[in-house]
Amino acid sequence: MEWIGALLFIGTTTWIGFEISNKLRDRPKHIRQLKNALQILEAEILYSQLPLRDAFDSIAKQLPDPTRTFFQDLAINLDENKTDLFSVWSQHMEMLNRISAIGKNEKEILNQFGRTLGQHDFNQQQKHIQLAVHHLDRELEEARDNEMKYSKMAKSLGVLSGLFIVLLLI
Repeated sequence: MEWIGALLFIGTTTWIGFEISNKLRDRPKHIRQLKNALQILEAEILYSQLPLRDAFDSIAKQLPDPTRTFFQDLAINLDENKTDLFSVWSQHMEMLNRISAIGKNEKEILNQFGRTLGQHDFNQQQKHIQLAVHHLDRELEEARDNEMKYSKMAKSLGVLSGLFIVLLLI
């Protein structure tokens, strides 16, 4: 019976290590999706001159989850709610933060961008989009570095910490 418990404990710590590693692996992918979304938004606003609701809908059709879900929900809520854009944006940022691997820095960048969205003329809006993309580029480099440094270590620590604790307790 002790061995079953020991194996379950090692399996649990290994699973935790792999989950941390997956989050580190997914973070650069999700940042790239957000960068792509902002670039598509820039094109939709400047060249197509679509309203934000239609631009969000267009972005949702072009990107995979979790970014698709974020922009789909934004488009739907802009139809239903007549409140200000930033309150809808920040509400959906919280949901995006829960279902994706973005970090608090990316969340803050996007929240700052959400404050300016729809508040300026086309040229100023383009500058805000480019600034947000530039900040996301910086975060993308950091995310790639962290993935390279810590992904394998998280997996190994999950297995080794489980083994260590089991050996201490036996």
